[in-house]
Amino acid sequence: MITKYINKGLLLSSAAFFLAACTPDSVEEGNGLTQPAVDAKFTITKTSENHYHLKRVNDNNVGFINSQWNIDGDGFVNGKNEMDIFLPDAGTYVIQHSAVGIGGQSGGMTSQTIVVPTSDPVAGNIIQGGRFDTPDEISKWTIFPISSTGAQWVFANGKATIVASDSKQQAFYQAVNVEAGQKYAIDMVASSATGLEDTWFEVYMLNSLPAPGNDVSGSVYRNINTWDGCGKTAFGGKVSAIGCNASKNGGVYTATTTGTVYLVIKCGGKTVNSLSVDKVEIRKTT
Repeated sequence: MITKYINKGLLLSSAAFFLAACTPDSVEEGNGLTQPAVDAKFTITKTSENHYHLKRVNDNNVGFINSQWNIDGDGFVNGKNEMDIFLPDAGTYVIQHSAVGIGGQSGGMTSQTIVVPTSDPVAGNIIQGGRFDTPDEISKWTIFPISSTGAQWVFANGKATIVASDSKQQAFYQAVNVEAGQKYAIDMVASSATGLEDTWFEVYMLNSLPAPGNDVSGSVYRNINTWDGCGKTAFGGKVSAIGCNASKNGGVYTATTTGTVYLVIKCGGKTVNSLSVDKVEIRKTT
């Protein structure tokens, strides 16, 4: 048997020479992912009543990858250079466009305003006061007490906000008129600056309300639930996009009778620092 011996000193010396030969004379700091400025201008074209076409102006910027659009504070969503939107309710809407580039960084952002003069006669919101902006809008809602203490919805600053602890809960509701057999799409914007702990946020459509002090139950149409995997970190956007558990976040209610039903929004948990709700809507759908 022949044993081969390697001169370790010679090997280390060679390695040091190789590294020295490959070392550049100067080193540039940074990771090479610096995002240059990108033109985020866009145009708005009205295509029909309540329908608008958004289009990014400059498609040739270096470093541009895609667009993100924020429709009136509903949260930025990925899109293309062009986007069609439907604004069924009369009002003023702020549209923001972010030109996204290297590493998902925004290279520029611009905003414009759309004024919608008339609500769509079919798809208009049947909820009243869904934006909580004025005393009149807030008056359309009623608190439904469940836990006697430890959870409280407050209507202020254009939102409905709850603080809850110790697994206490509270709800609020509004009566609406529906037509038998008609489908209705339910959605709203929800946000929290901090993550939730052992928390449930549920939206119901009920034919009748239980007695005050009792829990609210039934089919859940919108859902944020830490056990289902959402709400554990700060969030903001439409519940249709940020909610979880498809069986409880489908958002489409089919009326079984013509008459009055109740939209009920309930929340509670171990630690809920300030979950807020805004832009509550129910619309006819097919």
